[in-house]
Amino acid sequence: MGHRFVLGVRRPRPVQFVVPLLLLATLMAAVSAESQDYYNLLKVSRDATTREIRQAFKKLALTMHPDKNPGDASAHEKFLQVNRAYEVLKDEDLRKKYDKYGEKGLDEQQQGGRYESWNFYRYDFGIYDDDLEIITLDSGDFEAAVNSGEIWFINFYFPRCSHCHTLAPTWREFAKEMDGVIRIGAVNCGDNNHLCRSKGINSYPSLFVYRAGQRPEKFNGERSKDSLVQFSMKLITTTVTELWQGKPFILHSLFLFYLRGLGVLPQENDGLVKVGWMDCASQEHLCDSFQVIIGTFCNTTDVWDWLNTLDSKEIYNQVIDHLPDLELLTGDSFQRKLAHHRWLVSFTFGDRSPASNEYKKLQAFLRNDHIQVGRVDCTADSKLCQSLYIHNPCVAVFKGLGIHDFEIHHGKDVLYNIVGFARDSVRAHVTTLRPDNFPSDRKEPWLVDFFAPWCPPCRALLPELRKASIQLAGQMKFGTLDCTIHQNLCSTYNIQAYPTTVIFNGSSVHEYEGQHSADGILEFIQDLVNPSMVVLDPSSFSERVKGKTTEGQIWAVDFYAPWCGPCQALLPEWRRMARLLSGQILVGSVDCQRFQSFCQGQNVRAYPEIRLYPGNTRQSYNGWNRDAQSLRSWALSSLPRASVDLTPESFRSLVLSGQDHWVLDFYAPWCGPCQHFAPEFEILARNLKGKVRAGKVDCQAHHQTCQSAGITAYPTVRFYPYLGTRRVRQTRRNKRLQLSKPHLFS
Repeated sequence: MGHRFVLGVRRPRPVQFVVPLLLLATLMAAVSAESQDYYNLLKVSRDATTREIRQAFKKLALTMHPDKNPGDASAHEKFLQVNRAYEVLKDEDLRKKYDKYGEKGLDEQQQGGRYESWNFYRYDFGIYDDDLEIITLDSGDFEAAVNSGEIWFINFYFPRCSHCHTLAPTWREFAKEMDGVIRIGAVNCGDNNHLCRSKGINSYPSLFVYRAGQRPEKFNGERSKDSLVQFSMKLITTTVTELWQGKPFILHSLFLFYLRGLGVLPQENDGLVKVGWMDCASQEHLCDSFQVIIGTFCNTTDVWDWLNTLDSKEIYNQVIDHLPDLELLTGDSFQRKLAHHRWLVSFTFGDRSPASNEYKKLQAFLRNDHIQVGRVDCTADSKLCQSLYIHNPCVAVFKGLGIHDFEIHHGKDVLYNIVGFARDSVRAHVTTLRPDNFPSDRKEPWLVDFFAPWCPPCRALLPELRKASIQLAGQMKFGTLDCTIHQNLCSTYNIQAYPTTVIFNGSSVHEYEGQHSADGILEFIQDLVNPSMVVLDPSSFSERVKGKTTEGQIWAVDFYAPWCGPCQALLPEWRRMARLLSGQILVGSVDCQRFQSFCQGQNVRAYPEIRLYPGNTRQSYNGWNRDAQSLRSWALSSLPRASVDLTPESFRSLVLSGQDHWVLDFYAPWCGPCQHFAPEFEILARNLKGKVRAGKVDCQAHHQTCQSAGITAYPTVRFYPYLGTRRVRQTRRNKRLQLSKPHLFS
C-alpha cells in the first residue's frame, strides 16, 4: 500500500518513576541527531552538486561504515543517519522536498533504512567516477552530449555487475588511447535507472556508439582494447589530400601538411583545417621548394610554421592555437550585430579560461545551424555586461530578436554540452529573465522557472522547459530566473527550494507540482486551461459533495497537505485520473493545511486520504497503487452497473433469439486483463445505453456456452446485431462482428 503520513500521537500512560538523567541525555542526543541537517551530516554545502554529494558520502562511508568500526555499538545508527541524508540529497525530487519542507516533507519509510557492505563503497560505488578520460553522463546531460555532433562511445554499467568490473581496466586503457579522438563515456544505471530503461538497456555492460542524426549502434565484438580501438577508428571520417608537383592547392586558409611515414596522423581536425600529405621520396622538388627536410608544418596566409613534434595531441593543440579567435563584440557593435542574427556569445572577464581555445571549434560545429559565434570582454565592456546582469564568465545564445532575448547556458563548460544547448536554444522560446523584463504584471501567460545554477535538478529541468516551450509556442511564454543573482525577486515570491516553477496568468499564480518533464508541464498547463479537478473548500464541499446539487453525482476527493511527500507524488496522477473520469465522476481536492479544522471534522487522520462519495456513504481507498489507471478503476467500480450478467438460458433467449442489439464481454474471473477491462466495458455500456444492450458471460461458470460461441481467449468482446429476423447461431454465425483482438489479452 502507498505510504501515508499519520497525524497525532498515542496518549501515553501515566509514568510512576523518574527517568534517569543518563537515559534522558541519551534520548535528547538521539532526537538531536535525527533532526541534524542533512547537508551538515555529509559535510557539504547546500549548493553541492550530485557528484560532490556522492564523493562526500563515499569518503564518510569508508570510515564510518559499521564493518570498519566493529567495536562501536553506535556505528550502525550513525551510518544509518548519514545514509539517509545521502539517499535524500542524491535524489532530485527528495532533495527539493527536503529543501522546501524539511524532514516532514519526506516519507520516512521510503529511504535510508538499509545500506550496502563496506566493499560496495570501496569498489562498486560508481566505477568511473574518478577517471578523467571517461565522462560520466547522467539524465541531465545525456541528450546534449549524444546530440552535440561528436562521436560518443558509451558504457552502460551497473555497480554490482561482475562483468562490468572485469571490463573496467580495459575501458580505462581504451579511453586513454582514444582521448581527443572520440568521446568515451559511462552511465551508472544504478543511479540513472530511468535513463537506462528509456534507452533499452537490459544487460550489463552494454556498449553503444552515438552519432548525431543516426540510430545508436551496439558494439558486440570482443571486449579487448585492440578490438575497441579498431572498431572506433572505423567511425572516424577524415579527408587527407595527397599533394604533388603541379596539383594546385590554396594557401589562404589554415592547411596542415603531413609528411608520409612520420608517425600518427592527427584525427582531431573536426573539419576545422584541411589536412594534406606529401611523399618526399617521389616529390623531392616540391619538398625542396618548402625547404623540407623532415617534419610537420602548417600554413596560414602564406606564412609557414613548423610544428616540431610528431605527437598527435601536441600537433592538435598547436593547430588550435593557430585558428582565428572568436570575433570580439564591443558595446558599439553588440546591438547592431545581434539585432537580426543568431549568436552564441562567450562572456569573459579578463584572463581567458583554458577552454577558450576549444571555443574556437564552435564556429565549425554551428556553421550548418546558421549560428554565429563571438565573445565579449566584460572587463572592457563592463556597462554592457552589467545591463545584462552578467557577473561571471558564461555562454549565452541570442536568438536574433535583439539583445534582450537571450538564454544563458548553465550546463557543463564543455564543448559538447555548449553545442547541444545552442542548437536547442535557438529553436526553443525560453528567455533569461531579469527585474526589467520579469512578467509580474503581464497579461499574457508566463511560465517562470526559479532556479540556482548549482542545482542538478534545475539543470535537468532546463532542456524539458525548452521542449515544452516549442509545444506551446504562441500560447505561453517561458522564462528562467537565477535566484543566486536576483535574490530579492525570488524572496518576493517566497522561493524556498529549487527548481520552483510558477505559472503567471494575469492575477493568478499557480505553482507547478509534478514530474520535471515536458509532458508533465504540458499536462499541468492543460489542466489549468481546462480544469478537470475542482479545488474544494469547506463551503463548496458541503454544498457540492455532501449536498449533491445534482442527483446521482459521485465525487472522488483527495484530502492532502502541501508538505506531504506522498501527497506531492499523488498530485499529477490525481489530475490525470480526473481527466480520464471526465463525464463519469467528479473529482476534487481539499488542502488540509489550509482547512485543518475542517479536515479534522471529516475524521481525516492521514495524508493523503482518498475518498469516494457515492450516495450518502463514503469509501476510502486502501489500494497499493496510486497511479491514475488504478485509481480510475477503483472509482468506476462504484458506479451502478449498466451491463447484465447472462446465463446460458438468457444468452439463448435474449441474445440469440431476442430483438435487441447486444455487445457481450466474455471473461474469466481469474483473468487479470479481464479485471482491468471490466471498467472500460461498463463505460461502453453506459455510452450505448438505449441503443445497444450490454452483457457479460462468465466463461469459467458457463464454459460450454463460451466454447460453443467459439471463444478462445479472454476477454473477448463481440457484437450481436439484430438484423430484423430471428438470429439463429448455427445459420447466422457469419453475422457476428468481433470487435476485439482476443490474443492481445491472452
